[in-house]
Amino acid sequence: MLKTSKIYQLKKLLYITNVNLKISKKVHLLMKYNAHGCTACRNACSRRYNVRVHSTQSDHHRQKVVIETSQPKIVIDKLSEVLPDSQRKQIWKDKVLPYVRLARWDRPIGVYLLYWPCTWSIALASIPGVPIQTTLQTAALFLVGAGLMRGAGCTINDMWDRDIDKQVARTKDRPLVSGAVSQTGAMIFLAAQLSLALGVLLQLNCYSVALGASSMLLVVTYPLAKRFTAYPQVFLGATFNWGALLGYSAVQGSLDAAVCLPLYVAALGWTVHYDTIYAHQDKKDDARIGIKSTALTFGRHTRAALGAVLAASGVSFAAAGAAAGLGPLYHAAVLAYVAAAARQIYTLKTDDAKDCADKFKSNSSFGFLILLGILGGGCAPYVDSLKKDNNNYDVNAAKSCFF
Repeated sequence: MLKTSKIYQLKKLLYITNVNLKISKKVHLLMKYNAHGCTACRNACSRRYNVRVHSTQSDHHRQKVVIETSQPKIVIDKLSEVLPDSQRKQIWKDKVLPYVRLARWDRPIGVYLLYWPCTWSIALASIPGVPIQTTLQTAALFLVGAGLMRGAGCTINDMWDRDIDKQVARTKDRPLVSGAVSQTGAMIFLAAQLSLALGVLLQLNCYSVALGASSMLLVVTYPLAKRFTAYPQVFLGATFNWGALLGYSAVQGSLDAAVCLPLYVAALGWTVHYDTIYAHQDKKDDARIGIKSTALTFGRHTRAALGAVLAASGVSFAAAGAAAGLGPLYHAAVLAYVAAAARQIYTLKTDDAKDCADKFKSNSSFGFLILLGILGGGCAPYVDSLKKDNNNYDVNAAKSCFF
């Protein structure tokens, strides 16, 4: 925070700068009156502007004007010296960055992984001739919502796991553990994020507001799953991929079970895939302190287990695409995803933390690949829907029931 003296200096700087600007604008006028020798005018201006003007002549051809203001002549340093660069950096480091780290906004991979399933369902819901503006507006809302809910989820997770995180090498420097953020500060920050996320949710139709609100139980409790189930990644997948349902209803006003349920299962399997790889980074610490994960549950059978999960995910993606009437480009994208993920499993080094981290992060490209497949495979059906005279899409379906 700025010290009182710094605030006083800033106010003083602004006041004096304003005074000096006013005086400088009047100098020319005063010099003009002094030059033509009108004593009455000169005196009137001097009284009005609180300025004294003296003229002296060294000869008949030269005259100089000396202007003395009633304000003291003060030399002010630049504004940056009132608040030095180093102090601004210190404020960012001590007061802002800890909250950015608490929400993991400095590592946006989690936002991407949360957002891709939302885009899939929005794109699928748009195929029956939904106006492109509606689709883009909905996608933008979900991007903001993904950032906020990812941050809120991480904040809740760290609040639950503060005592656990201090025992794990990878998490012992998190803001709540290190004391950079207090428990009260985290609560206030969480409330702010959830309030903003609620503002985003209320932009959707009533069906979607109810569907989105129903996910809060999962959001609040999923960090506890690692304490009571050997498959916490399944619980995470159920929470993290709620957007695969919500995105569809946000556009259409309801869910199409034939499309949305297979998509949800496919996304859940994808999450189990990448988060099991992620969990292998901490498996030694998790085993020592009694925390459960699929990395420990699968153990040396991780490759076989992830292969089965990937197969289920691929089949579910194909079923969702078939129900939505997507073309060959989509199914080619699904095959590419399965092939790339299978190679990832085959080359996985479960005891190499860096290899696990790199493979985890690369899964964002798989999410983008599926989106491209939906766009490519759905382009022709979308154009056909727009051409049909009996396009029955209700433009009010995507409108907020509150605003």
